[in-house]
Amino acid sequence: MFDKIKRLGSETAIYGASTILSRFLNFLLVPFYTNVLVPGEFGIVSYIYSMIAFVNVIYSYGMESAYFKYASTMELGTEKQNFSTPFLSLFMTSVLFSFAIVAAASPIVGALKIPPEYKSIVLYAAGILALDAIAIIPFASLRMEHRAKLFATVKFLNILTNVVMNVLLLAVFHKGVTGIFISGFVASALTVVLLLPTILRHLIVDMKNDLLGALVRFGLPSIPAGLAAMAVQVIDRPILRSLTDDATVGIYQANYRLGIFMMLIVQMYDYAWRPFYFSMAKEENAKEVFARVLTYIVLLMSVVFLVLTFFIGDIVKISIFGRHLIHQNYWGGLNIVPIVLLGYLFLGMYTNISAGLYIEKKTNYLPIITLIAAAVNIAANYTLIPSMGMLGAAWATFWAYLAMAIAGYFFAQRVYPVRYEWGRMAKLLIALGVSVGVSMIFPFDELSQGMEVALKVGLLGVFALMLFAMRFFRGGETVYMKRMFLRLRGLADTTIVNEQTPSSP
Repeated sequence: MFDKIKRLGSETAIYGASTILSRFLNFLLVPFYTNVLVPGEFGIVSYIYSMIAFVNVIYSYGMESAYFKYASTMELGTEKQNFSTPFLSLFMTSVLFSFAIVAAASPIVGALKIPPEYKSIVLYAAGILALDAIAIIPFASLRMEHRAKLFATVKFLNILTNVVMNVLLLAVFHKGVTGIFISGFVASALTVVLLLPTILRHLIVDMKNDLLGALVRFGLPSIPAGLAAMAVQVIDRPILRSLTDDATVGIYQANYRLGIFMMLIVQMYDYAWRPFYFSMAKEENAKEVFARVLTYIVLLMSVVFLVLTFFIGDIVKISIFGRHLIHQNYWGGLNIVPIVLLGYLFLGMYTNISAGLYIEKKTNYLPIITLIAAAVNIAANYTLIPSMGMLGAAWATFWAYLAMAIAGYFFAQRVYPVRYEWGRMAKLLIALGVSVGVSMIFPFDELSQGMEVALKVGLLGVFALMLFAMRFFRGGETVYMKRMFLRLRGLADTTIVNEQTPSSP
């Protein structure tokens, strides 16, 4: 079992390497924005990009999934027709939709309550939406052809271009909010240019009508689920803005993005988990392995949660060249970070638990789960934000991900029952609760920085000691950890000896 789970861990690292690099580059924009934009300006950026996320679902209208379905089976048309038909369809509709946005730019600015001086960002947003939709099928084609390196390279260059353009336009040319959307437009345009060889290699001017009809019928039903998925992820921003102001949204967004460390773990795990559970499904002890994997991933996320909860305030206040990770104007939202981390923890649990739905081909439950989570998120936002502000928005997202985990467990157990190790996870919860509860008693603000760090490290030790005291770890796991500890200690001892030994002349 350990070998199989170890393989899952190594695959997670492999699949996640390019994602980590790209996400990290993108994350670097957050501290940059907080040091060059006031919270109100950053709030407008966050709001517009949350709206772009929703409209993007309409622009793509499920065509990517439809392409995968028909290009893999070749039920209708030739290989080039299966590329050209969805590509040309998306090209024409995206151009049409974006022209409509450009023509109605002034009414849209009024409806979204954006200051008139930012009208140009609506035009750039229309261009970004069109270009990103045009790139959908070429990217999907690269995945179908297993050209992962090219796919990752183009994605990486997109983000790198975006980061460089942002630095130039905001720090050098002082373009402010408009510069962010110009950067996004240029990055999307470059992406389409880089994909031109792939497009030209597959494209023929031949839209097969029966294939187009099949693609649309397959793709359109995914729009409600896609909108619900976006609601779970970003609906809190527009609701928060409607109930508060742009500055609150800006502070909320900057601190919400600090949850990237947990999000990356969930995303990396998801990349490796899907092929892993399909390959394991037919083995006799598959369900036992799946249950153990959930325990381990929850343990990992619990450790990350504690470390970030205890130290995120210290991390953001580290000064590099006179700048902090996020500007002092945004520190008022640091209290949402633990809640965001907890939400991602339950998303990680859902990622594991939902495996049974895929194994048994009961994916019809997935839109129901997403719609439940979206409804919980919307209701919780409108209920909690008036009294709690941005803290209410963070709790709303937490409740949405918790609802996904519970609904996913309910439906998955009906079709693929697994005996998860809930007793062990209860011990994890107790250790977490005690560590966090004790941390709330200490007046850290009155302590020296050294004493504060020492106490927080001690609380991490309390968490570990409680797990051992409650016998969370099984015999085989304890032996494995001892071997790893001895191996690391031996490596450290060897390093010390080598450092103390004079080098040869």
